[in-house]
Amino acid sequence: MSRAAAAPSRSSRSCGLVGGGRVTDRTPNSRSHFVPLGDVPSSRVVDMDLSHFLVFLFVLLLSGTGATGSLKTSLDPGLEIYKKLFEVKRREQLSALKNLVQLDDVHQQYKILDVMLKGLFKVLEDSRTVLIAADVLPDGPFPQDEKLKDAFSQVMENTAFFGDVVLRFPRIVHHYFDHNSNWNLLIRWGISFCNQSGVFDQGPHSPILGLMAQELGISEKGSDFQNPFKVDRTEFVSSSDPLQKALREEEKRRRKEEKRKEIRKGPRISRSQSEL
Repeated sequence: MSRAAAAPSRSSRSCGLVGGGRVTDRTPNSRSHFVPLGDVPSSRVVDMDLSHFLVFLFVLLLSGTGATGSLKTSLDPGLEIYKKLFEVKRREQLSALKNLVQLDDVHQQYKILDVMLKGLFKVLEDSRTVLIAADVLPDGPFPQDEKLKDAFSQVMENTAFFGDVVLRFPRIVHHYFDHNSNWNLLIRWGISFCNQSGVFDQGPHSPILGLMAQELGISEKGSDFQNPFKVDRTEFVSSSDPLQKALREEEKRRRKEEKRKEIRKGPRISRSQSEL
């Protein structure tokens, strides 16, 4: 399908930092990119500062990969350039996720995913609003406006990243996702938008959308469906399972925190009323 030509724009905004990791250039015409820390020893990963990890994940979520550079193709130049940068961003995402998988602490994993998923869906919702307001079609011309480019890239990258998280932490994600109708609607829209964009048509990331949809129950699971990252394939989960215990404890903590907030927000007697 042909697309209108899109002129190359400014350098990519994609950058990131994990636990004090150094930020350096990885591709021409990009400002900065995260240096993969996939080979960090497990002891250092376990000791990773939680706040640093959260900062990195937010940067990863909020930094879109605009179509930039000087590549020349016979197709839509903007889209083809973006595909190259999309590959770079995916390597950054998978590197960060690898560190999270290596954390030998389900409580920390839960806390990190709690913050990350809320941020991810906020970004996805805002980007969807921008694209719909501008009538940007997934199979239409690649956007030339900087704001629209960012929104387009946010949808591609955050939808794919959510798929990575779903497949590697299915039980934690289901704990949130299965009871959140807004997230369900957003990711259905995101998967549909990505499927029509042409970004996922070929390459190593093409299966992620289908696998995610099947894992979430958005599409029917094929007879040969298998989550390639799922270690525990048993249907029954013991109540003494460490992850289940962590989920219950975090859920209790959240409910207590919400109750405290409600009490603080409760009606207050003004000074003038108390003096009556």
